[in-house]
Amino acid sequence: MTNHYYTQNPDIVHEEHHWPFTLLGNELLFTTDNGVFSKNRVDYGSRVLLTAFRADQTPAGPWLDLGCGYGPIGLALAKQYPKRQVTMADVNELALQLAQQNATANQIENVQIVESDRYAALGTTKYAGIVTNPPVRAGKDVVTAMLTEAAQHLLPGGTLTVVLQKKQGAPSAKKNMTATFGNCQILKKDKGYYILESTFQAEV
Repeated sequence: MTNHYYTQNPDIVHEEHHWPFTLLGNELLFTTDNGVFSKNRVDYGSRVLLTAFRADQTPAGPWLDLGCGYGPIGLALAKQYPKRQVTMADVNELALQLAQQNATANQIENVQIVESDRYAALGTTKYAGIVTNPPVRAGKDVVTAMLTEAAQHLLPGGTLTVVLQKKQGAPSAKKNMTATFGNCQILKKDKGYYILESTFQAEV
């Protein structure tokens, strides 16, 4: 069975859940299902990422929520910053269907929802900010690629902001991000979660 949330078509018995959750001061209504990550509530790591993300530090341009799942991070940002375009990408088709459903339910229109294995379907678009709560269970190689390939998809001055638990590889991710970007800082530590940020500095 391919019933992991990081696979394209999770083999599941459907059991939809409907619940409200407040993110960045806005109450959002979510529909979730079996086969998606954190189906009963918005996970703590995503909540810490949202509060730590330095939106005002990013240049003009769209944002990307990579590995968006059913949409809590991307939709919360799009709701809070209606003048920003937010692309939400995931490999999980069910999660993307739910993300679209949740965008509609919350009347959020400044989002683009895309099926993509990491950055494969995103073309040459450059983003002002990339945020991700990466699928750790998909393996270290997948997570590392999500982080190191981000530099190719950022505008000058754009940021990559990542949440990872210390025990799930945050120190290793910090080294990889530093090697890729030449910089990486810890924006926040909270209950074992690290929020890491790198800034893409274009070569002159």
